[in-house]
Amino acid sequence: MAEDEQHRIINSIREYLKLEQEVYGPFQVPEPAPAPQKEEAMAVSDENIWAESSESVQDAAEPLSANSLDELRAICEKSDELRTDLAGTNLVFGTGNPGADIMFIGEAPGAQEDKQGEPFVGRAGQLLNKILAAIHFNREDVYIANILKHRPPNNRDPLPEERLRSLPYLYRQIDLIDPRWIVCLGRVSAQTLLETTEPMKTLRGRFHPFRNNFELMVTFHPAALLRNPAWKRDTWEDMKMLRRSYDELTGNRDSQSGVSDAR
Repeated sequence: MAEDEQHRIINSIREYLKLEQEVYGPFQVPEPAPAPQKEEAMAVSDENIWAESSESVQDAAEPLSANSLDELRAICEKSDELRTDLAGTNLVFGTGNPGADIMFIGEAPGAQEDKQGEPFVGRAGQLLNKILAAIHFNREDVYIANILKHRPPNNRDPLPEERLRSLPYLYRQIDLIDPRWIVCLGRVSAQTLLETTEPMKTLRGRFHPFRNNFELMVTFHPAALLRNPAWKRDTWEDMKMLRRSYDELTGNRDSQSGVSDAR
């Protein structure tokens, strides 16, 4: 191949990649997939962590002593086991209506959330607000929290041991709010609360019984929607399912004349 032709092809590829990044945002080449035996071993290990730790998670004494969200927040402020290996982070406890019927649970705070001490205040939080408005809810109508109460470094996924240490505090938070519905935002939140390694595609589209008291549903994290706009349609179907269930149980008819499309 002539040198001029090689340069033309390389420049064409560069222009294509530049356009892709402008439209869809920064991207990176994924790491090679691990060998099947390693994948299987990781899945089994993760399952073992949940199985071996479920009893100790349920019986954690300190968060169970909290009789109000204010008491629980004070306990969380002092708790070193809630911290990640990122130094100097702030507690991101939760926000919204303490008597909400619906509770949204993400995975962990990001930089903006750490700075303001409130979950979902960055770009993903702004999109969540639009999603709520599309089904006729305000941010103040629901309660929003995360699995982790402190930011992990480099916005990495919460480690299994971090999630396990955080769960007793989250469980008590859920019990004090006592919502009728819990919405897991993203894979990490869903797999943690449902104690499963099943993928999103098998967890979405239905309600799961959770701790014998709550109806739990799974949808995509707003940050994932910012990276993959094609998933907004599936999220929209999930939110309509939530709204229908809410209206049927509460007898509310106000929203049934139509719901805004947040696409």
